[in-house]
Amino acid sequence: MRKIGLMVAGVAGAALVGQLGATAPERWWSPGEGRVFPASLDYANNHGTLRVLVDGGPIATKGHPFFEPLGANGRACVTCHQPADAMSISAATAAERWSKTQGKDPLFAAIDGANCPSLPQDKRESHSLLIERGLFRIQLPWPVRQWNGRPVTPDFTIEVVRDPNGCNSGPNYGPGAGNISVYRRARPVANMKYLLAVGFPFDPKQGFALPRDPDDGSMMSGNIMSDNRAGNLRMQMEDAAHGHLQFARGLNAKQIAQIRDFEMRVYTAQQVSKQAGALDSMGAEGGPMKLKNSHPGALGSIGIPVWSEFAKWEKISPEDAKTLTPEQLAFRQSVARGARVFRDKMFLITDTAGINSRIGFGNPVRNSCVFCHNMSQMGNDVAPGQVDLGSTTMPFADPWRDLPLFRITCLKAPHPHYGRVILTMDPGFAMTTGRCADVGKITLQSMRGLSARAPYFSNGLAKDLRGIVDYYDRRYNIGYTEQEKQDLTNMMSAL
Repeated sequence: MRKIGLMVAGVAGAALVGQLGATAPERWWSPGEGRVFPASLDYANNHGTLRVLVDGGPIATKGHPFFEPLGANGRACVTCHQPADAMSISAATAAERWSKTQGKDPLFAAIDGANCPSLPQDKRESHSLLIERGLFRIQLPWPVRQWNGRPVTPDFTIEVVRDPNGCNSGPNYGPGAGNISVYRRARPVANMKYLLAVGFPFDPKQGFALPRDPDDGSMMSGNIMSDNRAGNLRMQMEDAAHGHLQFARGLNAKQIAQIRDFEMRVYTAQQVSKQAGALDSMGAEGGPMKLKNSHPGALGSIGIPVWSEFAKWEKISPEDAKTLTPEQLAFRQSVARGARVFRDKMFLITDTAGINSRIGFGNPVRNSCVFCHNMSQMGNDVAPGQVDLGSTTMPFADPWRDLPLFRITCLKAPHPHYGRVILTMDPGFAMTTGRCADVGKITLQSMRGLSARAPYFSNGLAKDLRGIVDYYDRRYNIGYTEQEKQDLTNMMSAL
């Protein structure tokens, strides 16, 4: 246990832990430690304080399958979905955990916490992708299997051009061994009602009807996993239990129900800004309580505008302004401007599969950030969010030489924007559909709790919030002014 001054727990009914000067709970949640998860927890980060809210009150974690080690490697779900990191895990936390345990924590299990299981596991460099960029190894079947496990005959071939970690060409790894390894960030397990919400009965990007949940027949959102390889929460849990926890027996129905109950009750968002103060003050509606109380799946363009939570800060009255420091006032105004830039700054979106094709909205199409980040309160995609931003594929991605590089050759129609031959570090959605036209598509990320879980994009391409803005500015030649970049960065720090 240790002192953390800014960790202050407590809304009504919450356990009163972490008050200033009091002993705060250990930031790291180890599997099986048996703490009670309070109704509200606050964790400090570089931009302020993140709040984790549990709808319905505290949860006892002793014996709970989300918090107990289940498989052979000693991990639990919470190992890679830490509350302090907005129910994901940051590279900084992984680095801290390595230093504290010298790599003995189950987080660094060889199965995916190492660059490859074949590397010496006691060496820090064997885990560099997790420690430096927050990336886990994801081993996918080759040839492709769909979200429902059915085999697919891909309309492309895949060759390994570069294999710096040995996991795409070793004796047990790579296309020749029936698998492909890619490296991705852990997606947050929070605010799930928004990620499961269905805005349309079909995918307007693909022109396909949404697939039906095999368990209850409802439509599936397609927004749970980076490559949409698991269509509902049950399948995601089973995939994670088998692949990340090495749980051979598999989850039973009671465990699945308990994990689902917890995941559907957890909300995270930044609650306090270091520069602006409380994000739910002077009419602003930041923080997770807004998420808990709002209806999911609303399209911002016809309802509540995206990030209008900060609209009241556009015009702070002189009387209110007197109660703020000049720095607080300036930052609040910047956050409000950033929300406006996010919605109103138009640019040409070009050559982006999932937007400009397969059916597409035209190429180019003139729109703003909310064209894709369009769900009120969350900024994820109301439709299935598989889009190729170029973050993993040449020529747009950074040419990181510590990641594998694949040559994809389309066997039928060429890719609509890359042509017949594509170089990529992660084929993305194509590893679920088997379609060459889907190479590089990644499910859009939730935008809440960004301050707690750097780096960003599926492969950690942006090391900080400013890096996100800079990437988009470069990718789409937007031409943001320096003020607009700063406003966008400040706004994202408040989510």
